[in-house]
Amino acid sequence: MTTAVSPGCPDYAAAISYALCRLRTELSPLLTYHNLAHTEDDVMPAVVRLARLCHLPEPDIRMLEVGAAFHDIGQIKTSLGHEKVGVEIMSEVLPGLNFSITDIARLTGMIEATEMPQRPRNNEQALLADADLDSLGRDDFFSTSKALWHERAACGMDIPWLTWLQIQLQFLQTHRYFTPVAQALRDAGKKRNIEMLQSLLGAAHVPGLTVD
Repeated sequence: MTTAVSPGCPDYAAAISYALCRLRTELSPLLTYHNLAHTEDDVMPAVVRLARLCHLPEPDIRMLEVGAAFHDIGQIKTSLGHEKVGVEIMSEVLPGLNFSITDIARLTGMIEATEMPQRPRNNEQALLADADLDSLGRDDFFSTSKALWHERAACGMDIPWLTWLQIQLQFLQTHRYFTPVAQALRDAGKKRNIEMLQSLLGAAHVPGLTVD
């Protein structure tokens, strides 16, 4: 059963369905991190969770969900500069789904805020930026990190595992969540992941021990 869309109201569900369909069918299988699951099962639920903790009104939550759905769609064409490509795809599609120029400008800002290094300019951009890196403070950080490592290798960036761990440690140590809700939810977990990385790297320098 489909939900009726009021005249003039953005068709959030259709926009999300469009983005997920293209991710499902057009992403390269080499993308083991920037894949459909990253968008559908990671970033989208994370941004909704953060937005609800901020007590945002439902239309704003749905807009953030659309931003999350489109934030990596540019990866179907390129990894480098995919945010710009994603904005172009979104800008072509969403006017036909009742999204206004103002809506598209908001969504453009959200997607651009996920580009590294992240530089959100308002709260909703900060929420999506934090949702995109939600895994830094979760228990599954090491599995998502390894997926990104494999993705980089498949795309020609062959980084030794220990070097990768050092890169990840530096990234976590310099990263900060922008919103108080993300800080409250994930800072403690990120601290634990930093400590685990330090422990793994320390063990790698003990004679006879290796880090898998």
